[in-house]
Amino acid sequence: MSLSCRYAAQCCARQLRVAPLRASSSFLLQQQQRVARRCNSTEAAAPSNPKIAAIVDQISQLTLLETADLVASLKARLNIPDLPVGGFAVAAPAQGAGGAAAAPAAEEAEEAPAAQEKTLFTLKLQSFDAAAKPKIIKEVKNLLGLSLVDSKKFVESAPKTMKESVPKEEAEKIVAMMKELGAVVVME
Repeated sequence: MSLSCRYAAQCCARQLRVAPLRASSSFLLQQQQRVARRCNSTEAAAPSNPKIAAIVDQISQLTLLETADLVASLKARLNIPDLPVGGFAVAAPAQGAGGAAAAPAAEEAEEAPAAQEKTLFTLKLQSFDAAAKPKIIKEVKNLLGLSLVDSKKFVESAPKTMKESVPKEEAEKIVAMMKELGAVVVME
């Protein structure tokens, strides 16, 4: 700990030891009142527009279910998409709870993006020529930023995903380069 930090810690400790001795009931009462005034202050949070103030008052009186309906209505009217909050953790329980009803909806959602042309791909190292193994290890090291040992383990554990969310042009370049070296890389 540096000297200034140590000094600050000692000063704080000293003040904590002395504070109970000089703290009178009136001093504590004044401190509590100051804190309560600061916490309960609504002057800074009060909107200046009376129309907005009325809306805030009305929303604050809604129940939880009414608030959920309000949010759904606003999302529908303003065309705001639902964003996944929990990522994959939210999707897994939904299938378990929904059962058969959730499965067809998920299949329809997957078929719609399939109709559009894919722009991002996942590159997977399928196999490689044993004679070209050192060159492939070197290239994987450069592409993925791994150490030489990790690159060797990566190549030897093929088939394995190399990169995800790669743009089409870059993915095609990587596939062509790896093909020249003697590796089979697949765009998924």
